[in-house]
Parts: sequence; C-alpha cells; structure tokens
Amino acid sequence: MRRLLCILLSATALYGAQAQTLDQCQQAAERNYPLIQRMDLISKTTELTVSNIQKGWLPQLSASAQATWQSDVTAFPDQMQALYQQAGITMEGLKKDQYRVGINIDQTLFDGGAISSQKEVARQQGNVEAAQNEVSLYMIRKRVNELYFALLLLDDQIQLNSDLQQLLTGNEKKFKALFNKGAAAECDYLSVKAERLKVEQQATSLKSQRQTVERMLSVFCGMEVTSPVKPEMTDTPTANNRPELRLYDAQLRMADAQERLLDTGLLPRLSVFASGFYGYPGYNMFEDMMHRRWSLNGMVGARLTWNIGALYTRKNDKAKLRLLRETTENNREVFLFNNRLEQIQQNEDIARYKQLMAEDSEIIRLRSAVRKAAESKLAHGIIDANELVREINQENAAKVQLSTHEIEMLKQVYDQKFTTNN
Repeated sequence: MRRLLCILLSATALYGAQAQTLDQCQQAAERNYPLIQRMDLISKTTELTVSNIQKGWLPQLSASAQATWQSDVTAFPDQMQALYQQAGITMEGLKKDQYRVGINIDQTLFDGGAISSQKEVARQQGNVEAAQNEVSLYMIRKRVNELYFALLLLDDQIQLNSDLQQLLTGNEKKFKALFNKGAAAECDYLSVKAERLKVEQQATSLKSQRQTVERMLSVFCGMEVTSPVKPEMTDTPTANNRPELRLYDAQLRMADAQERLLDTGLLPRLSVFASGFYGYPGYNMFEDMMHRRWSLNGMVGARLTWNIGALYTRKNDKAKLRLLRETTENNREVFLFNNRLEQIQQNEDIARYKQLMAEDSEIIRLRSAVRKAAESKLAHGIIDANELVREINQENAAKVQLSTHEIEMLKQVYDQKFTTNN
C-alpha cells in the first residue's frame, strides 16, 4: 500500500499543476475519481441501445430448415384413384416424409409507435443511470471537504505551535540569564526548557499528521496540494440544487416514457412479408401427389395484427407505474425533509461557532494580559517557572480553541453549500 501511494504521488507530480483552493480540489477530485469514466460508458451504452432499437425498422430476415414425418397425408379417395387408374393416370399421393429449406422476410410499415417509444424509454433509462452516477460523484465533495479543512486546521495548529515555541524560547533565555546571575533557580530554567522541548515534540506530531492528510488529499485530487487557501465566508445558501432532485425528475420522465410505450401495445401492427422455400411438398399439392419431387415455392403479402391481450394486464401495468411515481415523489419528499433538517442544524452550528469565536477573542485578550503580567513579574523575580508556563499554555490553548472554532465554522458553511449544492 505504501509503495502504491508513492507511485501515485510520483505520478501526480508530473502533472505540473497544483490545486490550492477548495473549489479547485473538488473539481480535480471529480475528474480524477474513476467513477467519472462511467458517465461516458453510460452515454455510449445508451447510444448503442437506441441504435439497436432503431434497427427494428429494417427488414427482418429468418432462415429455416425442417424435415418431418407424418402419420397420415392428404390423399384422393379410393373411388377417385380407381377412376384415374382407368384413365391411365397414376396418382401416388403425398409422401409421409417431407422436407423444406426456406427464408422469410418481414418489413414493418406501422408499429403503433412502439419503436419510437422503446427508444425514448432507453434514453430515459440512460438519463436515470447518468443522474445516479452524478449523485455518487457529488458525494466526493464531502470527502474533499473533510480532508481540506483538516489540512487547514493542522496548518493553524502548526503555526500556533511555532509561535508558542518562540515565546517559550524567549522566556527560556530570560531564565537562563537570571540563573547565570544567581537570581533564579536551575529547576526553573530547566522546567521552561523541558516545556519548550515538549512543544517541539508536539510540532513533530502535527507535521506528521499534516503530511499524511496532504498525501491523501493529493492522491484523491490527482494533483499535488501543498498550500491550501482558507476559504472566505459566504452567504448562507437557500435554493436547493442537489443532483438527487434531478435523479427524481429523471425517474418520473422514465415512468412517463414507459406509460407511452404501454399505450402502443393497444395499437395494431401492419407489415408486408415475403417467404420462399425449396422442398417437398410445395404449394401445388396435386402436382406433388403425382410426381413427388422438390420444387421452389414463394409467397408475398401484407399482414395486420392486433394483439388485444395487452388489455388483460393494462390495468395492473398502469397501477404499477402510478405506484412508481408515488414512490419517487415520496423519496423526493423524504430527501427534502432530511435536507431541511440538516440545513437547520448547520445554521445553528454556524451561529454557535460565531458566538464561541467572539468569546474566544475575549478570552485570548485576557489570557494575553495575564501572561504579559506574569512575564513582568519574572523580570522582578517574583514568579516561578511553573506559574509562567501555565499562563503561557493557557493563552496558547485559547488561541488553539479560536482557530478550531473558526475552521469548524468555515467547514459548516461549506458543508451547507454541499447540502444545497450552491
């Protein structure tokens, strides 16, 4: 798995392109995901199906060969055979073994719109499959959101960790100077140094996590993602443009096409035909009764058929289509209901994070003031290292909390864009 990941990363580096914004990553991920190839496959399959249905207007040819033996055959009555014999005519009659090799040609002239309706059903079926595939592709955006905002959060935490290291390094130098002058205990100096090393260790862990998330996002997008850009706040979307709604519309259109196809089953079919065969007996049975030889035979004509058997199942077929429409409409209502609930939850979360961020800013202001006061006490030698480290860590924790709330709020905003596809 690691080797495969390295190969993929090497391949993406060759593209020479880098996705940095969230929109760029989402578009790149959709293009890179193997499911995108299915759209072209669906289109080509639909074209081939429609082309095959259209060939229903071409002459339909069939060839056949048969050999039969019958228990009885057509023959003259004994009285007529006696008369023929008196006249010197031998009437052998038909043989019980019969043979024929033939070909039949049928050309449809009027099919009641069946072929046209079948093509429309095939097209609508292709549209449904394409819409289903679009829904599956759309889910990729949520996965990109998760990775992208995780990367942004890790970037902020790494930056805050770097700021904390600088702050601890500065105070470590102060303690070292005081220790060298004999104004501070060695344990205070070592305590600040140990805290700085601990923060450096956390930085190593954060950078490792970031590298993992960056690699996953880069492979997912099919191109290198190195410096994600924090997206701006946008207005809360209201209109719903999710691909699931287009899927339900496609399913309803397919039901309409199936109903039109059902209606064509009540109309007659008109066709012309030609058939011919070489065999025994032929159409001239009297000749074959006398000579018993193979002959060429042919027939042309027109045929009108009207299958009223479609009436037997029409009521049930109509009912099935009605239930299909009702099921589709119910699925739409369920989706919209759950979608509205999700939007309400996201709106509440966004408002909550805004309130928390305002409180975080105030907490940071107060913690910074306390930390600066502690550093001032350090200059006068009236504070120990543990107390100073505690104040520094509390200030940093408040900054991390603000960063986390900001990223989570942005994620909720863009998750809501995903919820409504705006």
